[in-house]
Amino acid sequence: MFILYLLSDPIKALGFILGLILGITIHEFMHAYSSFRLGDPTAKAYGRVSLNPLVHLDPFGTLFLLFVGFGWGKPVPVDPSNFNNPRVGETISSIAGPFANFILAALLSILVRFLPLSSVSTILNIIIYINLILCVFNLLPIPPLDGSKLLWAIYPKIDLVAFERIGMPILFGIILLSYVTGYSILGRIILPVINFLAHLLGAGSI
Repeated sequence: MFILYLLSDPIKALGFILGLILGITIHEFMHAYSSFRLGDPTAKAYGRVSLNPLVHLDPFGTLFLLFVGFGWGKPVPVDPSNFNNPRVGETISSIAGPFANFILAALLSILVRFLPLSSVSTILNIIIYINLILCVFNLLPIPPLDGSKLLWAIYPKIDLVAFERIGMPILFGIILLSYVTGYSILGRIILPVINFLAHLLGAGSI
């Protein structure tokens, strides 16, 4: 199980846990904050415009992260009808999460450059990679990931409701197939992009 791997290396485990807590929190916070700033009070009403990790972590998603290595946070409720331009507003609020993950990774990569190689730099590098993973993974055009809203913005003829209905089974099917076959389909798609961004930021290896 993934949790056994984490327990085998306490430093990497700490980096992984901190990276997920920080990454998911800033990701969901920016979804909520951006939608609120664009005129939708829904997330604010649910207490999601907050940097408190407890309001963003999903219990089942957290367990999946610890035992499987894949999980999720609580989706931020958004009502596009409150935006002046629903399509533009929903698109901006969707990409705000991945964008925040990238900015956090970029800022931490600057900090790491001034640190000597140590446990702290190792932890920070892991946090950087976790945030890049969250950024790139969430931009995949598969519902309920944020990239599906971006795809809808580019090609509005898509039936978003029907697309979202089949998106989760497709996503879980790909993940299950990866575990059964040992061939990481998603990894083959997103890892080159993640490695490119890590190289661009000058992040160290983990």
